[in-house]
Amino acid sequence: MLLILAISTLLILLLTFLPLSRHPHWLVRGLDFPRLQFAVLSGCLLLLQWLVLDAQTPAALLMMVATAACLLWQLWWVMPYTALWRKEVQDSVDFAADKQLSFLTSNVLTPNKNSEALIALVREHQPDVLVTLESDQWWQDQLRVLEADMPYSVKCPLDNLYGMHVYSRLPLHEAEICFLVEDNVPSIHASLELRSGDLVRVHFLHPAPPSPTENTESTERDAELVTVARSLAKSDQPVVVTGDLNDVAWSATTRLFRQISGLLDPRVGRGVFNTFHVDYPLVRWPLDHLFHSRHFTLRDIQRLPSIGSDHFPLLTRLSFTPLNGAHQAGIRAGAAEVQWAKEITQSKGVSTFDVPAPGEAQLGDQSKG
Repeated sequence: MLLILAISTLLILLLTFLPLSRHPHWLVRGLDFPRLQFAVLSGCLLLLQWLVLDAQTPAALLMMVATAACLLWQLWWVMPYTALWRKEVQDSVDFAADKQLSFLTSNVLTPNKNSEALIALVREHQPDVLVTLESDQWWQDQLRVLEADMPYSVKCPLDNLYGMHVYSRLPLHEAEICFLVEDNVPSIHASLELRSGDLVRVHFLHPAPPSPTENTESTERDAELVTVARSLAKSDQPVVVTGDLNDVAWSATTRLFRQISGLLDPRVGRGVFNTFHVDYPLVRWPLDHLFHSRHFTLRDIQRLPSIGSDHFPLLTRLSFTPLNGAHQAGIRAGAAEVQWAKEITQSKGVSTFDVPAPGEAQLGDQSKG
């Protein structure tokens, strides 16, 4: 039994601290995902050690301390996504109709043919913007029925699991489809005009994940996320970034994205809102995200019912309240994080100049006026 517990302790130590190496291989980066599961395993192992071992012996004490360290480390990453943490984004108190903005983000899964379920959710919840990922020409044809109510759109149908569509009730300006890092992985960038006339810079992303069937390393995904983050670092514009980022909310890369961009995560202090995988409740992770600048406060965020995809749709409702939200702050980057971000983008030869900045010219004109 002592040998089994010792091997288990070494294994949980390896699974917990190997990501600190920042090695980009998918096997290492994938260990960012099951932090909650690893925390549960660490807790169970610690309990078993306490019941079986003699804590007075040095070997037993060392194993228990090591396992406790693993448990605390994993909890440090996931605890912000519980109600025990302070909310990063304030609840909205201004419900003026012209200040509201809502997004329904849905990875539809290309082979999934249940378009009626998604259309029903759009009609029920009436989002201002619908973002679909993995949508091909078939999905574009099915979603055409939404265009009467959502006349503004950007369409990039692809059959490689990286198609992307944006449908909006609100005007879209300077819309642009880009392939920032990989030639077959698009992103959409635009300026969205609120009913109040205010402009919001929006970025819709779906980078490829590190996996044995996609990219063996995370460098492509990380470079896209960090390049967009760096392009936002000094912007005073209202900003929303949403999509399937193929990364969990508590990974080192997503944390770096938040540190560099300065954007806020409305899930902090509220919950995990796991969106993947629909069919496996015990191994679900928050892969679909929405981040925003301090100009917004939150009305509500919710995971919607399954539409037959492997992802649940995510609905987020915001209020444009720049005065109320002015004192909101996320996590900040230090010199080490800034340098790491530069290294990530340089490794793939991408620059902040590659990322469109829709609405920036109008913001500059307003500040001059």
